[in-house]
Amino acid sequence: MAEKLIVDADGAAESGDDAEGEAVQGGEGGAAKKKKKKKKKKKAGGGGAAGSGASGQTNPPTVPVRKLFNDVFPEGEIQWYQNDQRWRETNEEKRELERLEKNMYNEVRQCAEVHREVRTYIDGWVKPGMKLIDVCETLENSVRTLIEARGLEAGIAFPTGCSQNHIAAHWTPNGGDNTVIHVDDVIKFDFGTQINGRIIDCAFTKTFNDMYDPLLHAVREATECGIRESGIDVRLCDIGEAIEEVMESHTVEINGKEFDVKCCRNLNGHSIAPYQIHAGKSVPIVRGGETTRMEEGEFYAIETFGSTGKGYVREDLECSHYMKNYDVGHVPLRLPRAKQLLGVIDRNFGTLAFCRRFLDRAGETKYLMALKNLCDNGIIQPYPPLVDIKGSYVAQYEHTILLRPTCKEVLTRGDDY
Repeated sequence: MAEKLIVDADGAAESGDDAEGEAVQGGEGGAAKKKKKKKKKKKAGGGGAAGSGASGQTNPPTVPVRKLFNDVFPEGEIQWYQNDQRWRETNEEKRELERLEKNMYNEVRQCAEVHREVRTYIDGWVKPGMKLIDVCETLENSVRTLIEARGLEAGIAFPTGCSQNHIAAHWTPNGGDNTVIHVDDVIKFDFGTQINGRIIDCAFTKTFNDMYDPLLHAVREATECGIRESGIDVRLCDIGEAIEEVMESHTVEINGKEFDVKCCRNLNGHSIAPYQIHAGKSVPIVRGGETTRMEEGEFYAIETFGSTGKGYVREDLECSHYMKNYDVGHVPLRLPRAKQLLGVIDRNFGTLAFCRRFLDRAGETKYLMALKNLCDNGIIQPYPPLVDIKGSYVAQYEHTILLRPTCKEVLTRGDDY
């Protein structure tokens, strides 16, 4: 789930919900960009990725992963830290710290396995002509089944984003929406799983036309760069600079017209904490971000967005995503219906993101005025869709990584990406 940034005229970025004006994008006017050929991706030394699916799973997936793996789940792809952090690999104190976190690691790996199996099924099943609302409900029901959903203890971490074409993020159909998938769509499927608040945030882009393959390749390569550059004591701004260099070295041809691939400069990755999808640190995808450093034990969603448009998103369209503010205290409410709705949100979602379809599923009706009241009082934060210019195409890839004491684990790695 993407985090939006405010970008100032000097290219510096900070977290925020609204953006005013447009910034000068860093790095333009540099060396001439050229097309890059696809290269077969190498797996990092020291460990392979978990597979995209499990032996014994049905199609569609209906068997909880706990039963397939006997409660011991495969670790993700292992990447070793670089340079002055290599000592961690063999340090006995750091190894002991990992042994103490064995149960928590197993829980997040379970979440990652659910994500792999569900996305593998959806990727092969979804077709033009399907309604996006049907696809989302199929995906979400598969997550609930495989993770054995049980309220706030385990389940869906946030609404399924299925943003089409120029819509970059935070779009999911509201109840009654009849939007249909078209053969020339570029759709970002961004969904999350959680157990005991430990969130897995991972996304991929689905297309049905080979014309978009170079765009997808550019964004996938930029995301891999961000993962590779991440590590303990690494400055967030250095990651953003490296991502921008990779992303914007690509050009693509769509419908006979050539485009430079641009980073969506006011979107970024983010740190993740228990029951908190945006935990305070932003991982930029362009130069000029914060100089804060990554730290041991942190989870990060490394995500990049590449666009054929302006590379700058704004809020537009009907809102579907909402989330209770993590640090909100007691706020007196005068509207009884708002109090009742807040109770429903607290019981079902806590501080996890939700959408209007989730409220419908919880049995709520005629709640829009109460929801607006909660937003007006600063208790609930709306997250409207984020869009580039019409006619453009935005692609996204995302993985969740864990900065373990001895190594970096790409939790969501699969055979697919």
